[in-house]
Amino acid sequence: MRKVFVLDTNVLLHDPTALFRFEDNDVVLPITIIEELDRFKKLTEMTGRNARHVSRSLDELRQQGQLVDGIALENGGSIKVALCHPETLKELPVELERNQNDNAILAVALECKRQAGSHVVLVSKDTNLRIKADVLGLAAEDYETDKVDIGDLYTGTAEVYGSAEEIDRLFKQGGISLEGTFYPNQALTLIDRLNPSHTALAIVEGNSSKIVPLHKLPHNGISRIQARNREQQFALDLLLRDELSLVTLVGKAGTGKTLLAIAAGLHKVTEERVYSRLSIARPVIPMGKDIGYLPGDIKEKLTPWMQPLYDNFDLIFGTQEGNGQPAHWRHGHDELMERGLLQIEPLTYIRGRTIPKQFLIVDEAQNLTPHEVKTILTRAGEGTKIVLTGDPDQIDNPYVDAASNGLTYVVERFRREPLAGHITLYQGERSELADRAAALL
Repeated sequence: MRKVFVLDTNVLLHDPTALFRFEDNDVVLPITIIEELDRFKKLTEMTGRNARHVSRSLDELRQQGQLVDGIALENGGSIKVALCHPETLKELPVELERNQNDNAILAVALECKRQAGSHVVLVSKDTNLRIKADVLGLAAEDYETDKVDIGDLYTGTAEVYGSAEEIDRLFKQGGISLEGTFYPNQALTLIDRLNPSHTALAIVEGNSSKIVPLHKLPHNGISRIQARNREQQFALDLLLRDELSLVTLVGKAGTGKTLLAIAAGLHKVTEERVYSRLSIARPVIPMGKDIGYLPGDIKEKLTPWMQPLYDNFDLIFGTQEGNGQPAHWRHGHDELMERGLLQIEPLTYIRGRTIPKQFLIVDEAQNLTPHEVKTILTRAGEGTKIVLTGDPDQIDNPYVDAASNGLTYVVERFRREPLAGHITLYQGERSELADRAAALL
């Protein structure tokens, strides 16, 4: 049955292609949305770009007819810009202020319901607006086209029972075939069904039914970093596989996501020279209230945002250990940056770039929208490997949540792709205090 979907501004700012994602139904945009898009379009960040994208799309549709009358789409649906009539606004409860944009959207939805009957749905990512709509008798839904069930998020691992002979052949022959359904590059723990203490760690080789043992790592680790648990071993193996163009690492604070990614990237750039540069980027989103503008040049402004990355480099290069060095002892990452082997930057300026033959780490990717992650992945040039790390339970971006952020979206969409691998890390290794805090608080 054909429905009418009334959209809130935040839906379009979250996904500028949402205009065309409602199949053969009618999409209604309250006129107040155009006013809000005009306000947001001046921003230089992704929100501003999305606002400008929607405005351009509406301007192209305008060439086909009057938006106020409705424009037919190729998929059988339509898009219409609806005016908010003062009479309908007066019908709202006295508690709702007449001059608020949210309430103008409610008024348009009520008018659509009066005209179209019960098949009108208000779509908004604003929880309070959905609550107000429900009180007024309107059907209201979140925009869930890009949502995943976080409870069933793909972990990238599985346990498989086999025989002692199969485990022995895995190492003697360098791989075996197993019956069963596996995802490409899935990490497996092969368990002897007669002796559960006899196990082996393996990886599904691409999109085949063959599983192979993990790479044997150097005795001193990768960039001085040793895997401390099973999931970290799996993660390092995926990070070191050159045939994988995308690796996603999800885990709570202190599980080693960023440290492992940096260690593997340094190894591939400085030791094996597979990639020309290690690039690390993270979204500039504060936790809590922002302290405002920062003084200094671009490097000085970025230092507070990038300090967590510098902490990891200090750990890798041993600059946190003292070693009798003076306080001004040269940081290892400074030398790498001077040699052009390391680049640390915000994600703000990535649009329009092509990134060839680089090991690119995107830290705190849970703060990105699916559209922002798509923008990053489509920047990858020939020979580039992208690693996304993050914790869906530590989101500072008000426009996404654990189920709708770009990191979990990519994990679900790429689970069947032979060029991608994923691991969820569970065990905290930063310190006993950090691990207990993550579990208890």
